[in-house]
Amino acid sequence: METETPPSRRLPLPWLLAVLGVALVALVAYYMWPESPPAPATATTPRTQAARGRSGDSVTPEDLDVRIEALQAKRPDTGDIERNPFRFRPPPAPPPPPPVKMVPQAPAVPPPPAAPTIPPIPLKFMGTVEGPGVKLAALTDCKGFTYSGREGETIDGRFKLVRIQTETVVMEYVNGTGRTTITKSGECSAATRK
Repeated sequence: METETPPSRRLPLPWLLAVLGVALVALVAYYMWPESPPAPATATTPRTQAARGRSGDSVTPEDLDVRIEALQAKRPDTGDIERNPFRFRPPPAPPPPPPVKMVPQAPAVPPPPAAPTIPPIPLKFMGTVEGPGVKLAALTDCKGFTYSGREGETIDGRFKLVRIQTETVVMEYVNGTGRTTITKSGECSAATRK
């Protein structure tokens, strides 16, 4: 009795596995492939945006103008300018101010002449002499002359004695100008004795 051996199961051939893998990839790619092609990417310049606004997504030949002649044109000479972006320089000086228009002025009027200065009264008050109903002021010019007088009298023909007080006298010139208060001082300085 011969026993028959059942046919052995063999594994599928490697080439069959490869064909099935390629078919699977093609099937997946077919289902995932987009239905319409994407719009081409274009530069968004004001011209192209304006053209798109007029005619939808279409591009006109005017939008594709490159102006090659401008690329080949000679650039202006920069001269001897040294440019270093890593070094700072002070800003250029501001332009000079515009010229000022000279307006002719009227001739200057000279100021009025200054009032003549009144020299101070050169007398020193030495004190008072009081008696019954009489009050006199003793004055000196520090040059050796002494004067005495009552209120309202003229001293040395030039000065009028206006008021006599205990520590001061008020005097003025005879014409009524140069009113001065003179305080009591018993001595004359060396400068006033000359």
